[in-house]
Amino acid sequence: MAAIDGLKPLRDVIRDHELVAKKSLGQNFLLDLNLTAKIARAAGDLTGADVLEVGPGPGGLTRGLLAEGARRVLAVEKDSRCLPALAEIAAHYPGRLEVINGDALEVDVRAHLTPPIKIAANLPYNVGTELLVRWLTPPDWPPFWESLTLMFQKEVAERIVAKPGTNHYGRLALLAQWRAEARIVMVLPPEAFTPAPKVHSAVVHLKALPEPRFPADARTLERIVAAGFNQRRKMLRASLKGVHPRIEELLLKAGIPPTERAEQVSLEQFCHLARLVKAAA
Repeated sequence: MAAIDGLKPLRDVIRDHELVAKKSLGQNFLLDLNLTAKIARAAGDLTGADVLEVGPGPGGLTRGLLAEGARRVLAVEKDSRCLPALAEIAAHYPGRLEVINGDALEVDVRAHLTPPIKIAANLPYNVGTELLVRWLTPPDWPPFWESLTLMFQKEVAERIVAKPGTNHYGRLALLAQWRAEARIVMVLPPEAFTPAPKVHSAVVHLKALPEPRFPADARTLERIVAAGFNQRRKMLRASLKGVHPRIEELLLKAGIPPTERAEQVSLEQFCHLARLVKAAA
């Protein structure tokens, strides 16, 4: 697909602005505008919504989001080399694209966005997981965003949607599935990107739930889950001994055998244990 909006094909944009992807910034550019439009559609109906995009690079997904009707896109880009290419998109969509040159881990985006807000991004590999955890663990719930449509390495995506008893099940699955509906909506091969990464990528769509699936204190739950999976080969009575002095008793009360390992424990059981630990504090 040459273009979706009358602008130049992305290969020409990258050539004209001499945008060589930087490994240090976790950059892998997605050049097929068919694919970027498909990712934008996976975010759902964008009309009437502000969209936060992190790491837009030359703007392939940015163009997809705007072409699919996003009210406004706020793009946070650390690499100043990409700003001229993004400025061309902003000129093509007057008043609908704001670009901030900065680090997404440091920029306070909420002041620039008006609800309803969706987040859609081909996240840089080196900050993707950290950003996801931040978005899933705000002090208050529901969060400022309605949905997340995010590209990760396929292995990370599988960790987000994993079920108990599987190799990928862990902290990320529990954090995501406690407060959101999570599913993989697309898998992309390495050759879809420039430069081609060594692994497949996948797009995950997470829709925020109005409230968590099971009641639990967020900090207590996070502490238990982190302790359990930091030593995932240990029995819970050992890996959680620093959480509470009577952890074996509390595990039994929650219906969890103390000899169980974290990967065998369901989200509901972890939440039950978190309530008991909080009450026994």
